[in-house]
Amino acid sequence: MSSKEVQSIAPATGKLGVMVVGLGAVATTMIAGVEAVRRGIAKPIGSLTQMGTIRLGKRTDGTSPLIKNFVPLADLNDVVFTGWDIFEDNVYEAAAHAAVLDKDLLLRLKPYLETIKPLPAVFDQHYVKRLHGTHVKTGKNKKDLANQVVEDIRNFRKTVDRVVMIWAGSTEIFLEPSAVHQSIEAFEKGLENSDEGIAPSQIYAYAALSEGVPFANGAPNLTVDTPAMIELSKKNSAPICGKDFKTGQTFMKTVLAPAFKARMLGVRGWFSTNILGNRDGEVLDEPQSFKTKEESKLGSLEYIFQPDLYPDLYKDIYHKIRIEYYPPRRDDKEAWDNIDIFGWLGYPMQIKVDFLCRDSILAAPIALDLVLFLDLAKRTPELASLGIQEWLSFYLKSPQTAEGLYPEHDLFIQSMKLKNTLRYIKGEGLITHLGLEYYD
Repeated sequence: MSSKEVQSIAPATGKLGVMVVGLGAVATTMIAGVEAVRRGIAKPIGSLTQMGTIRLGKRTDGTSPLIKNFVPLADLNDVVFTGWDIFEDNVYEAAAHAAVLDKDLLLRLKPYLETIKPLPAVFDQHYVKRLHGTHVKTGKNKKDLANQVVEDIRNFRKTVDRVVMIWAGSTEIFLEPSAVHQSIEAFEKGLENSDEGIAPSQIYAYAALSEGVPFANGAPNLTVDTPAMIELSKKNSAPICGKDFKTGQTFMKTVLAPAFKARMLGVRGWFSTNILGNRDGEVLDEPQSFKTKEESKLGSLEYIFQPDLYPDLYKDIYHKIRIEYYPPRRDDKEAWDNIDIFGWLGYPMQIKVDFLCRDSILAAPIALDLVLFLDLAKRTPELASLGIQEWLSFYLKSPQTAEGLYPEHDLFIQSMKLKNTLRYIKGEGLITHLGLEYYD
């Protein structure tokens, strides 16, 4: 890559506007966390963009700058938040209700958090049956609703220099791609006809991409993973990525499963169960929403283990997932796994994993990194025109890929892909870890 191409990344000047769909537990934890970091109250633990380094050149060179100093990311002091929600609570009230962060911290941040008040949301209970929205848009059809979201984007854009949108809303019912999703023209006709195949998340995505605004899908919904949205993304140089934040149980699976495969250890069964009591748990207590989440969580093992290549080890895995709504836990999720593995000569062994995790604490830095990296992609011509940003798979349960390409779920391969992409756009040599040059 020439130095001219390296210089083509536009600088992160001015304000970055972040539009969040769904100001619930994850979004308010992210927003409050960013403000706490800006004020020096806390550290941005879990954020690769804020704390991660990237090695350049040989191991012996000793060159490992912070990622945020290597590529031109927006500074946290330049990030401005707004968003939509189906409830009128401001971000302070929503964060207090979510009860993820302690009261003392929220009180210190209250003057700032109270200033962020949600815009009325696009909502239809058909797609999220357990919620009852009271702060919602009305319109003659879905095209009208999309136009209202476009108007929201344009109004916000007057106050900032660049805009990124992220879905941090609830899991919608399971939808299969249909004729309405096959082209921009078909989708726009579907909006006018209020086609049932178009869920609220797709309306937001359409509005964002129509305006050239990058979009990240943090839920397992059918949103930007359709031909129409991919076409719109490429047409308007609006990068997309999805789907479903990789936080707790699936995060652990994409660490452990590659280890078993690397050592050629077999797996007979993998039983996973979750208990959680936040709004996400309540929504997933509804079978059609659970089906959407289940599809997202089930795929990782199949792709990592490649049973067609290793039938003796992985052909007949029994993989089952359960999610139980248990209100006393609130946002403190428990993810429990029983893994039946076998080794030399077929002898059986077991592994038990009990991850007592905090869902929104894990998701908040992921959401932050995605918006900052999507903004970088938008300012990098070679990435902006691609549409799907597969290099951001590191953060997602069901990574989007180009048509005909299987997704990469191995966390360590995903990490290498992400960092090599950053090296590539800056004209640095890619790291292969071959290491033979040290022994010449």
